Amino acid sequence: MRFEYKIVPAPTKSLKNKGLKSAEDRFAYTLEECLNELAAEGWEYQRAETLPSQERSGLTSTTTEWRNVLVFRRLATAATQQDDTDLLPSPAASATPALAATIEGDDTALQADVPASITPDEEEPAKVEPAKKAMPPAFLTRTSEGVAPEVSSPDKTDEDDDKSKP
Repeated sequence: MRFEYKIVPAPTKSLKNKGLKSAEDRFAYTLEECLNELAAEGWEYQRAETLPSQERSGLTSTTTEWRNVLVFRRLATAATQQDDTDLLPSPAASATPALAATIEGDDTALQADVPASITPDEEEPAKVEPAKKAMPPAFLTRTSEGVAPEVSSPDKTDEDDDKSKP
């Protein structure tokens, strides 16, 4: 069930009517007329709200004004109500062709798009390579003196060592 809403400003000035003497009576009459007018158009009164509104005050400043509004609702008619299926595309239309075919029930479409490397036609035995002996990094190995051996860098030459010393 969908609703459409209408927000109208609450009356601020009372209407005059014969027989109504007090300000409260005139204001109640004004509110009653407003509610009955919208009810005749099919709007159902929900509530009154007081909401903030930012408004300019001068050239650079703003002030907050509090506004009183009346909230009405009614069932959305077929002409104004959008069908929920119009809001979202169908899954088959937004999917890839293979996925769309699967959604519609054709499972062979996904199998045709799978690369050959994933689904081998023949059973081949897996190649087993001999395991290499794992060696720890040189800085982790210790010598008999308890100090890691100095490892020379292949990019570094003896001439570079001589230049770095004063």
